[in-house]
Amino acid sequence: MTNKKYCIMDMDGTLIDSMPYWNTLSPDYLVSRGITKSTEGLIERLRTMTMPEACVYLKKEYELPESPEELLTALNGVMRRHYEEDIPLKKGVREHLEELTRQGAKLCVVTATAIPLVRLCLERLGVVQYFEFLMSCEEVGCGKDRPDAFLEAACRLGASPQEIYVYEDSLTALKTAADAGFRTVAVYDPYSGGWDQCAALSDETITDWT
Repeated sequence: MTNKKYCIMDMDGTLIDSMPYWNTLSPDYLVSRGITKSTEGLIERLRTMTMPEACVYLKKEYELPESPEELLTALNGVMRRHYEEDIPLKKGVREHLEELTRQGAKLCVVTATAIPLVRLCLERLGVVQYFEFLMSCEEVGCGKDRPDAFLEAACRLGASPQEIYVYEDSLTALKTAADAGFRTVAVYDPYSGGWDQCAALSDETITDWT
């Protein structure tokens, strides 16, 4: 493990095995509302959006009667149950966090997921104590297709992008971080896609946390 002083870590698909739930959340909801319009490519379009952004998109694209706020409440309610009950850490994550902390690294989480859900999950899994802070892209008003959240986290960590390693499973997020001057660690997740491209543009790769 390269000695690291600062790390920004994604949560879903990186630290925890939640992508199977996220990948079916919106399509399943649309089916439950009787929507028959194709959802092909939907997951990829939503991947880097914040939840409020995704709900605005879903309402417009699928002409849903619910307001974006009502959609957000419904979808967060479904995911809350999973975060609260059954989403696991990826194997080896705890040991990696322990080792980084032992080396004196400062860690934080930057995610598109709402912070109440993030904290609920990481507290249940017993790893929240490893992080200096938890931050949602909702706080800066945009997803990881823009560098705002990473740059804000860098300010909170008190470090420059060149000193910080960003752990991500998303190709878009990795490219955004790399273009903004961060070091990058690509984390393999079978649901994220584009692994060869992720690995090619990253400084380090993790195919298996163990």
